[in-house]
Amino acid sequence: MKNRIIKDTIAITVITLVAGLALGVVQDITADPIAKQEASAKQEAYKAVFSDADSFEQVDEDTDKLQAYLDENGFAAQSIDETMIAKDASGNQMGYAFTVTTSEGYGGDIQFAMGIQDDGTLNGISILSIGETAGLGMRATTDDFKNQFKDRKVEKFEYTKTGATEDNQIDALSGATITTNAMTNGVNAGLCAFRYEEGGNQ
Repeated sequence: MKNRIIKDTIAITVITLVAGLALGVVQDITADPIAKQEASAKQEAYKAVFSDADSFEQVDEDTDKLQAYLDENGFAAQSIDETMIAKDASGNQMGYAFTVTTSEGYGGDIQFAMGIQDDGTLNGISILSIGETAGLGMRATTDDFKNQFKDRKVEKFEYTKTGATEDNQIDALSGATITTNAMTNGVNAGLCAFRYEEGGNQ
């Protein structure tokens, strides 16, 4: 009986070690392609929000300082995952492209890219990941919704349920106020990050 217990224990240990090794190998094999796919998706998103840019250069950011600035301005539920300088073919700065995550979505985190010209004009947004309700919050991915932010130069956006009449207003998604609020706050956090880059970090 004792020998059987020892054999079973050894067998289970070996199986566990082999399984763990196999998982580690699979993770190593898939990690690089996944990382490349994510990087490619971000580059496509940056081009979507800054089509005139020839290249993008990552900003060496003090993320803690930037997040503290966002927190101070009321954006504790948002984060800037990446800040890129958009450059023309001659290497001149054209503005910034940001990857923003907002945790206020109905279905969890929403991540998107947004491009802002040096004069403060928002080129637009491109959603990277979203898990909102089909037919409701997922309509945030439609051009009808996203284009409301396009080519606007405002300090801060707000949403309305009665029809947008001002440049800083967008029409809320019917039946998806939480998603609308999350997207609006996320875009406003990006505008806040732009002000930080333009001098708020001094």
